[in-house]
Amino acid sequence: MPSVVFKLPDLGEGLPDAEIVEWHVKVGDRIEKDQVLVSVETAKAVVEVPSPFEGKLAKAHGEAGDIIDVGKPLAEFEVDQPPVEETEDAGTVVGKMEKRSTVVKETIGTVGKDVAEVKATPAVRALAKRLNVELSVVKPSGPDGVITADDVKRVASVLAELGPIEPLRGVRRAMARSMSMAHEQVVPVTLHDDADIDHWSPEDDISSRLIRAIVAGCAVEPGLNAWYDNQAMGRRILDKVDLGVAVDTEDGLFVPVLKDVGSLNKEQIRQGLERIKAAVTSRDISPEELRGASFTLTNFGSMAGRYATPVVVPPAVAILGAGAIFQAVVPVEGKPVVHKVIPLSLTFDHRCITGGEAARFLHAAIESLQA
Repeated sequence: MPSVVFKLPDLGEGLPDAEIVEWHVKVGDRIEKDQVLVSVETAKAVVEVPSPFEGKLAKAHGEAGDIIDVGKPLAEFEVDQPPVEETEDAGTVVGKMEKRSTVVKETIGTVGKDVAEVKATPAVRALAKRLNVELSVVKPSGPDGVITADDVKRVASVLAELGPIEPLRGVRRAMARSMSMAHEQVVPVTLHDDADIDHWSPEDDISSRLIRAIVAGCAVEPGLNAWYDNQAMGRRILDKVDLGVAVDTEDGLFVPVLKDVGSLNKEQIRQGLERIKAAVTSRDISPEELRGASFTLTNFGSMAGRYATPVVVPPAVAILGAGAIFQAVVPVEGKPVVHKVIPLSLTFDHRCITGGEAARFLHAAIESLQA
């Protein structure tokens, strides 16, 4: 029977790899076309990958917990009839190796994209690669900040004592990528202020009030409810507020999206929040509900902390953080009184939002909370 290789397809999540969660077929089993082959985790969601062939599973490339790159072999099948093959470049290089009798002097090269670039010779870079040492963490001792072989060996010795690295997987891996992208692209500025909520009734729901405040702020400054195009250097202001709500779990941070929150009443907002949080907890939330946020809310005050510098994740341009409610002395009719206040932290992308726009947004949000 002819053998075919199935490569991990692009699952539409925009990530270059996926982690195997569970194989639903054992090697040697027969499988039907479109039958679930394997479950993988990518972009904070578990996705079931169907078999593209009918036949027998001859080989599984990886076990649960292994990470497979998109486009790399995932499984091999023995099939009754081979699929139509597409012509593609095999990726091989054919040619002659040029011989030289001259000695090539090794030169210093730089590694990395940071402002303070790492300096190292090719031989030292090769040594670092062989010893699994990231040059960016090595403190150079050579002249002009050049990393030496001894520097690399010293760090390798320290890492050996610390033991093997724990790779980030699943949700935390996706979070690391999005945070790195945010750090590389966004120019963040954060404003802090407080809202007096002493007049709130016991029935007032904090999350619902915060969401209504965000809608009020976006109505005054629509530019904060937008996506920024880094390549085109432009923004798209959006009509509806599709709100990403940060949800903390043991596996990492999820940000499910509650669509068009401006059209929802208080009860619908509460029901929507409970639904997406339950879906996150059970890990059956769909990929569609984890993308497309035009603004983000993080309510970390339920745990600890008053103020923060929340991270804006592109293409969105703003995020509002709410800290722990506390008592503060505030002036009322010229007299000091103690009221409950909620601390707010608004981070915005200064590439496309001015300080004035952000301040007006925050003022409108505070007015909504204090109404």
